[in-house]
Amino acid sequence: MSLRVYNTLARQKSEFTTIEEGKVRMYVCGPTVYDSAHVGHAMSALVFDVIRRYLTFRGYDVQYVMNFTDVDDKIIDRANRLGIEPIELAEKYITEFKQNLQDLNILPATEHPRATDEIDAIIEMVKTLIKKGAAYQADGDVYFRVEKAKNYGKLSGRKLEEMNAGSRIRVDDRKENPMDFAVWKAAKPGEPAWDSPWGPGRPGWHIECSAMNLDHLGPQIDIHGGGNDLIFPHHENEIAQTEAITGKPFARYWMHNGMLQFKGEKMAKSTGNLVPINEFLEQHPGDVIRLMVISSHYRSPLTFNNEVIEANERALERLLSATRPALPGTEGAPGEILEQLAQQVETTRQGFVESMDEDFNTAGALAHLFDLVRMINQARAEHASDDELADAQKTLTKLADVLGLTLTASEKTATRADAFIDLLLDLRQELRNQKNYALSDRIRDELIELGVVIEDTAQGSTWRWE
Repeated sequence: MSLRVYNTLARQKSEFTTIEEGKVRMYVCGPTVYDSAHVGHAMSALVFDVIRRYLTFRGYDVQYVMNFTDVDDKIIDRANRLGIEPIELAEKYITEFKQNLQDLNILPATEHPRATDEIDAIIEMVKTLIKKGAAYQADGDVYFRVEKAKNYGKLSGRKLEEMNAGSRIRVDDRKENPMDFAVWKAAKPGEPAWDSPWGPGRPGWHIECSAMNLDHLGPQIDIHGGGNDLIFPHHENEIAQTEAITGKPFARYWMHNGMLQFKGEKMAKSTGNLVPINEFLEQHPGDVIRLMVISSHYRSPLTFNNEVIEANERALERLLSATRPALPGTEGAPGEILEQLAQQVETTRQGFVESMDEDFNTAGALAHLFDLVRMINQARAEHASDDELADAQKTLTKLADVLGLTLTASEKTATRADAFIDLLLDLRQELRNQKNYALSDRIRDELIELGVVIEDTAQGSTWRWE
């Protein structure tokens, strides 16, 4: 089965083919570093980390670039309020975000370019756009002519004439068209600036990513990714200016993740509707938020609330239950059980790949892992030895790693789950000894509701996650 990927530009799934056989050039828009990153940023980073991991698993050599926007209106405004240099502010949050990525088990990018390191390349791009007639000067600013772009609006599905009709006021009379956008901005007092043929200034947001793409990946790339809030205008404008320079299709596949919904709204710094990554990780393992993301399709919106967090904490505990060693004193499981376990290993491997090959269906892939978890726990309850469990557990951890899950139990997780359930089983046994079957059955039933299966044997009671 071949890998199929949904392309925002084509509005359909198609077989994944690369510019160069066996190699993937992949660019993902990173954060604008003016504040601590929130879990919405984590969602995008996690989505494309899984996509990258799976492409590597499928044998591709992946060159993965994620940028930092380190010069921007928001950075400048916040730095001015704090009385520090914008570059100092940006450096602080770049360092913090890199630590967030590490804490979330997100693989380091092949390269992490910064906008301020690309100024010379940006100036050359702007010169080329002006020379080609695709951009024009206006009092130290330089604007891109959207009317010169072939099929402007093709990514977002918008038509230029409709955009113009919807523009009620001309925000800048120097523009030839209300939709023209800045590729170079004239310096204002108190802002960082660089010398250019049009006077001191700084780059526009959209040109920064185009420059970093061209500089680090070349004129054409295989995948360009980011949140779906970037489709317009950011990615639309990237296409327009890049293709105006190269004359070639920019990216083969445009991939966009859905937004994280918190309190019914998109998580965003501008509204204060957010939970910082640091704050989340102080209370929960990184695998919990990763499970939240991969439990639904990457293109779908994702709800973030306490109920969802708790459900994924339980899901993590179920996964971890399958990594436990064999029961003490086991003599080996019946041949029928071992045959079922071996069959489930093969079914899980095949189902995992089939799911991921269908536009990175992580929810489907995860369901196959839980099928394997269930069979591992059943085999353990049937007294399978460590050696008999080894291949299934190895398969589980290998495929979980493709999804970026560490399956490492924190002390907090182990204490909350295993020790507490063991205590309840001890209490249940005491109640049974006292012939208080009503209360002992209630404990059993409540545990079943939580996904814990109790197995009563002559040697005592054992439990496993369903």
